[in-house]
Amino acid sequence: MAIIILGRDGVINENPDKFVKSADEWQPLPGSIEALAALSQAGYQLVIATNQSGLALGQFDLDDLEEMHAKMRTQVEDAGGEIAAIFYCPHGPEDNCRCRKPLAGLLDAIEAEFDTSLHDCYLVGDKLADLYLALEKGCKPVLVKTGAGDQTLQHLIEQPDPRLANTSVFIDLSHFSQFLLSP
Repeated sequence: MAIIILGRDGVINENPDKFVKSADEWQPLPGSIEALAALSQAGYQLVIATNQSGLALGQFDLDDLEEMHAKMRTQVEDAGGEIAAIFYCPHGPEDNCRCRKPLAGLLDAIEAEFDTSLHDCYLVGDKLADLYLALEKGCKPVLVKTGAGDQTLQHLIEQPDPRLANTSVFIDLSHFSQFLLSP
């Protein structure tokens, strides 16, 4: 069963200027829940890989994060899908950890948990850190234009990186899902 790695904020849910701090603030982007359910129903294992520095910065606590993730899982399950796993980095940018994207610690943990290689899996994100993380493990980088995606695309246009030349770009998660599931 193929794995798809997805960022959370800006890919699946709205990403306000600061942090999503509670389940009430966690709001899915239009069509994202249905897209996740369709991918899951098609046999993909959906794994979330997300930086959550708000934990280290005291913006929210672990209970808040678990409530956000429970809300996301419930909505996907209610739509007929399943999220296989959620991996997150709880550290701040200055903590120099290996699990903060674009470093590969989260993907290393996913590979260990699922006893597989993520090489050639799709990795969907809205930030440069997501795209560079995909390169780190030989994943197929996918940029969605939601969240910070438009700014990321503009950056890539103004400062092209040949390593990211094969990045697929979609309007949102729904369009990526339609592309992947089209016959």
